[in-house]
Amino acid sequence: MTKSRDITITEVALRDGSHAIGHQYTLEQVTAVSKALDEANVPYIEVSHGDGLGGSSQQFGTSLTDEMKLIEAAVSVSKQAKVAVLLLPGVGTMKDLRQAADIGAKMARVATHVTEADVSPQHINLAKELGMETVGFLMMSHMAPVAKLVEQAKLMESYGADTVYVVDSAGALLPYEVRERIRAMRQELTVNIGFHGHNNLSLAMANTLVAIEEGATRIDGSIRCLGAGAGNTQTEVLIAVLERMGLNTGVDLYKMMDLAENIVAPILKKPQEIAKDSLVMGYAGVYSSFLLHAQRAAKQFDIDSRDILIELGKRKVVGGQEDMIIDVASEIAKRQKIVNA
Repeated sequence: MTKSRDITITEVALRDGSHAIGHQYTLEQVTAVSKALDEANVPYIEVSHGDGLGGSSQQFGTSLTDEMKLIEAAVSVSKQAKVAVLLLPGVGTMKDLRQAADIGAKMARVATHVTEADVSPQHINLAKELGMETVGFLMMSHMAPVAKLVEQAKLMESYGADTVYVVDSAGALLPYEVRERIRAMRQELTVNIGFHGHNNLSLAMANTLVAIEEGATRIDGSIRCLGAGAGNTQTEVLIAVLERMGLNTGVDLYKMMDLAENIVAPILKKPQEIAKDSLVMGYAGVYSSFLLHAQRAAKQFDIDSRDILIELGKRKVVGGQEDMIIDVASEIAKRQKIVNA
């Protein structure tokens, strides 16, 4: 008899990690990683473009491989794991969600900015109609006060979400801020509470543990820290830490270590680390997926990428506004040219 899980893990490297490799996943890579995750007894594997269903575009980044083929590949080798997809209303469509469900995706994670839950009801409702488990994903959760976050979480609960997540998209939350948010949501909601962290300030693991202490039972991780910015809470490390704490995930630690070392590490162009740009993202509260966009713009305009990221933080630019990165870079370059003239 399988012991019930204390903490349920969703592996996000095949979605969030898409940002880190410029959305260049191959069928072979997704198949190999999904098969190994399934064999390690990971319960949920998220697969899609980094910006969710329909995200492949000039604005967000064009995928090497059609995401539906990647989803299909993951489903084909997942005997016990369920494949999850992310959908941002306005990026992904109802048609995309139906297609993903037809292929075999079993969980829909409907993501909105932390103050815009009211754009999600039709997508959550459709996911329920399709028989999918539904998750409300409140991105950039550091940008709203606790009361506003709870209000938005309750909206997602009322729409039918089975789980609502605090999503630290910028890796900007401090542990006490995570504690306040998860505690308040746990007091007000009856559904599962989840947490998705980024490691831009080296706080992903600490924040995840605080979230668990306060009652979060659905936790995201990325194997080998393969995620946007400096990556997410590192899954294999999290499994080890939770086992030390006496918390059960049902995931095979040795198999996760081997997967990280032998299959995922070769996918990374360079090891995930907290470099200057990812550090600035956490410091300034900037969406983690902006990293490569800002670095390319900095090279194009011959300016410091940190200046771009700081300015994006000041302007409170959020996911979906990637086009502003070029505008900001251009303005900074013009200002510097005037100063240096």
